[in-house]
Amino acid sequence: MASSPNSSSPILDGVFAIHKPTSITSSQVIRDVQAHLTPSALFQPWLRSEEDRKARESHNQQRKRSSWKTRQASKVKMGHGGTLDPLATGVLILGVGSGTKSLNRFLTCTKSYDTVVLFGAATDTYDTEGKVVARKPYAHITREKVEQALEKFRGEIMQRPPIFSALRVQGKRLYEYAREGKEVPVEIQERPVTVENLELAEWMEGGSHEWKWPVHDADKEVKGVVQKVLHFGGATGVASTAQEGGTTGKRKLEDEGDETVNGTVTDSQVPPSPKRVKSSPVPVASGGLPENDVLTETTIPAAESSEPVTSTSKPPKSTTELCPAPAVRLRMTVTSGFYVRSLAHDLGAAVDSLGIMVNLVRTRQGDFELGTNVLEYTELAEGEQVWGPRVSAMLKDWQGKEAGRGEGGAKDAASNGVEGEKRVAKPAVRARVRRNSSSDEG
Repeated sequence: MASSPNSSSPILDGVFAIHKPTSITSSQVIRDVQAHLTPSALFQPWLRSEEDRKARESHNQQRKRSSWKTRQASKVKMGHGGTLDPLATGVLILGVGSGTKSLNRFLTCTKSYDTVVLFGAATDTYDTEGKVVARKPYAHITREKVEQALEKFRGEIMQRPPIFSALRVQGKRLYEYAREGKEVPVEIQERPVTVENLELAEWMEGGSHEWKWPVHDADKEVKGVVQKVLHFGGATGVASTAQEGGTTGKRKLEDEGDETVNGTVTDSQVPPSPKRVKSSPVPVASGGLPENDVLTETTIPAAESSEPVTSTSKPPKSTTELCPAPAVRLRMTVTSGFYVRSLAHDLGAAVDSLGIMVNLVRTRQGDFELGTNVLEYTELAEGEQVWGPRVSAMLKDWQGKEAGRGEGGAKDAASNGVEGEKRVAKPAVRARVRRNSSSDEG
């Protein structure tokens, strides 16, 4: 397939997966992949068939196309089956051509994650991209205490989405309320999710790992809203004496859901990419978004201790100093709608401290798993002679499975997550779930 295609060359489309790197958005990954696929010899048959299809359209259909679109060069149609936020890495499902129609099933399948939780501090976003809203002692935390707490997070549980999430309440996204320092008009409702597997993969003593707390405090308005929503108050040790309290511009959460249409990136949605990535750090979410986590505040009281902030709960004096708080690496398999960073927050409360998510890797989504059948992002730069055969093989494998699966099998492929998707939102909240997982949403 390295040579120029002829009229008999097969038309490749379907679904494959790529290993998303950190610091870029899921939509940017699509644009990068699209930039390699469109001029390639491998996808010229698809582009020709698309041009032929447009040429066969009726006059009225052609008129419906906006004039500026008709002047744009054709590109390979692509979409993703569930976003990963910029800081997250791992499996990102991509649909090509008609494969974009199958992406919805990946929003409801189970997903596996590897995450690191750091204790002793809480942020407005539940991860390191946010600003500190409270700190609490952590010296009492042991591996045994964490293992015992994890028991409460397995199986069918109720979970409250983080205030920095893309759920809508009365037509407005939760993160917009948080950024503006406004209270959410109704209580954020818990949602049923399922944790099929959850294990402590690594225990890291304080001072022995690379992870660090954020050094900045949240703005006073944001801190007040978050503390009220999370019932922090003075019981958790408000981080008013942080070493660095300087405030930068309020964080901008990029809503990837607004950049896609049925999971497909359109020409009108291709803004300049580099600046967006730098100016739009996003909190990591895990799957069910989407997108984009476990016990509720009623089940696990969020910091009921009245212990004051002590010297052991203060942040390191410099960014090079090792963090004195312990951290744990967790591995899990979850259903749609699960937020990994909410798990980090709730686990901190469960061990009578606070917790934030400092790292997230989606290791599996559906049948795609890192190290097995996922294209490495770095292979794109090595040229079509490297990524071409791999993408071709994955798409042909997809086409073969779809041909053998038939209509009934397509439904079976999504059976792991369909039920969970139906249970996601409670009518009383009128909250619409961002369908993606964020990264950290399952």
